[in-house]
Amino acid sequence: MKPENKDVKPGDGIRSMQSSTAFRVINFELYAKPNMVIMAVGATCFGLALGYIAYMRTKYESMGYYAAVDKDGKEIFEKKKSKWD
Repeated sequence: MKPENKDVKPGDGIRSMQSSTAFRVINFELYAKPNMVIMAVGATCFGLALGYIAYMRTKYESMGYYAAVDKDGKEIFEKKKSKWD
């Protein structure tokens, strides 16, 4: 396949090839240029979410709870019990 135009730049990849409009709409990610700002915001939000989950898990564990699996297969936090109780 030949490029659509003559001013193809290195790094254009699949954007420089001929394709149908339907292919471009369905595979939008292949034709969109990377946006570093959006990527940084997304990575920061993802990192904050993982950090919050880790914080909450350690908070519950320090209060004496532990992760257990109930009959339905759901993970629940139960208070640790002594065998003497």
